[in-house]
Amino acid sequence: MENTSLVALSRQLVLRRKLDVIANNVANMNTPGFKRDALELDEYRMPVSRANTFPRADRIHSFVEDWTTSTDHAAGEIETTGNPFDLAIQGEGFFVVQTPDGERYTRAGDFMLDPEGRLITNDGKPVLGDGGEIVFAPNETDVVIGADGSIATNQGNRGRIRMVTFADERALTKEGENLFSGEGAVPAEGGRVQQGALERSNVQSVIEMTRLIEVNRSYESISRMISNHDELRQKAIERLGDVRA
Repeated sequence: MENTSLVALSRQLVLRRKLDVIANNVANMNTPGFKRDALELDEYRMPVSRANTFPRADRIHSFVEDWTTSTDHAAGEIETTGNPFDLAIQGEGFFVVQTPDGERYTRAGDFMLDPEGRLITNDGKPVLGDGGEIVFAPNETDVVIGADGSIATNQGNRGRIRMVTFADERALTKEGENLFSGEGAVPAEGGRVQQGALERSNVQSVIEMTRLIEVNRSYESISRMISNHDELRQKAIERLGDVRA
């Protein structure tokens, strides 16, 4: 019975973690450029020692453990907004932003200008171009951003928005605030910028809500099973006490 309870508890711990991951996906359904996460599970077998070390351990008990959290980098739908500083990447690539910890990468293109004329993310981080921060003078109007990221205003060319890609996007690490970190960034040749549009989250609401319901039901089912086993064990203890008496 102890082994049954321990296996069930290992499953419950993983379900709690999975519930957190799904809930975070649901909470970011409307976050531009957000990429959904999935919990990768693995089997942990006991005992881990060789059979000839413990000859009586002829039963292998399989526990559940959360191995890692993976990110789905599939592109989300592109929605037209009409805002000249909203940018979406069609195809591969990430925008580059400057943070106190160095350069970070994002697909969220809901940018704006700060009081100094810098192009920034919605939480104030500078967006980088090929020559560093992108800054517009007060007299610059009619901002046009081309498919290759080139920037032009009524005062002429203003450089180009920097876009990068990675050989293996699965190696990128989520750092919160819709940012990724990683090594090996190279210029994105295949990506195209669409001005006045945003890439939406790739979270599919119906699928995530279905998963949320499934996880809740599984958790409740295991809770009932543990409760039933505890009740059975209690009855066994009581009967043993009656026999000895």
